[in-house]
Amino acid sequence: MTLNKIFILKFILEGILLTPKIMIILGSGSDIAIAEKAMDILDKLEIPYSLKIASAHRTPNLVREIVTQGTDAGIEVFIGIAGLAAHLPGVIAAYTPRPVIGVPVDVKTSGRDALESIIQMPYPSPISTVGIDRGDNAAILAAQYIGIHDEEVRQKVIELRKDYAKKVYDSNESIVQQIDRPFIENEFLRIKNLEINDVKVDESSLKNCKNFDAEVSIIVGRQTDLPVAKKAGAILERLKISHDIKVICPIRSNKKFTNYVKAMKNAKIFIGISSNSSQVTGGLVGLTDRPVIGVPCTNEHGNDYMLTTVSMPPGVPVATVGINNGKNAAVIAGEIFAIDNPNITGLLDKLKDKKINL
Repeated sequence: MTLNKIFILKFILEGILLTPKIMIILGSGSDIAIAEKAMDILDKLEIPYSLKIASAHRTPNLVREIVTQGTDAGIEVFIGIAGLAAHLPGVIAAYTPRPVIGVPVDVKTSGRDALESIIQMPYPSPISTVGIDRGDNAAILAAQYIGIHDEEVRQKVIELRKDYAKKVYDSNESIVQQIDRPFIENEFLRIKNLEINDVKVDESSLKNCKNFDAEVSIIVGRQTDLPVAKKAGAILERLKISHDIKVICPIRSNKKFTNYVKAMKNAKIFIGISSNSSQVTGGLVGLTDRPVIGVPCTNEHGNDYMLTTVSMPPGVPVATVGINNGKNAAVIAGEIFAIDNPNITGLLDKLKDKKINL
């Protein structure tokens, strides 16, 4: 019997009903393989969840009922998994104030149709989109959201991330060290013997930071993307969520970037806004265990960086919104905080009902 089954049996024997924290909804039974990736992660993290199959097109009433009743029962995060037109995550968002994570499925066109359907949601109804077929990253992201107000869950996510890192370290021994070629120097800086130094924060380099105590840190990769960040900041102000905005490139100013992220100790959510290969979000996920929301931007040549933002490897998800949609990134941040803050829930309701003129 697995540890997770023992854990559940213990609660059943004690007469305690486990209330799921996460609901996974599939648009079709054929998407079960993607859901299994998510369930594998949630089992490891010992987070109770519910799994349902409901089609946004064929059974819309069923979707409405399981989402509304699930929200009333205490579901904290929804995960919608769908391919093709992939309207399911958006329909879920229509019936709940809770965060909705969307997983596009590769059915045809390599999943690009589903990805663009899910990610390009209108303001103020965002979907936290992960990469195509990345059910595992959806589960990790959901756990990060819950970890904002549940320290036990947060610590489990931190340990899981260590497991992902260990796989990379170990692959140097299992793969690289097994290669026998005449000119390869396997003992040069051998990874298992390498000392990894901790990065220390240089407080003197951060004198220009406006708000070190901010709940949300917005990092912009280029000055040209700053207007998108200001739109996000305006929404956060109306939701009464403190924030800080910093323009800093992880490539051109790596030391300053690392110092800033490490110094923002009270930030519970990071929003990365960038064009030109989306290095901000990629840099962020390596420096924090907190949720990272990504806003891909168009550059001066008209190129957008949606794919380079959303297509993250297993273990390090980025909750990606539509191109240049900083306002939706702020709404997601609000939805995450609202899980255990009814005041923010009320402000979000007004915002979504367009009772606040934004």
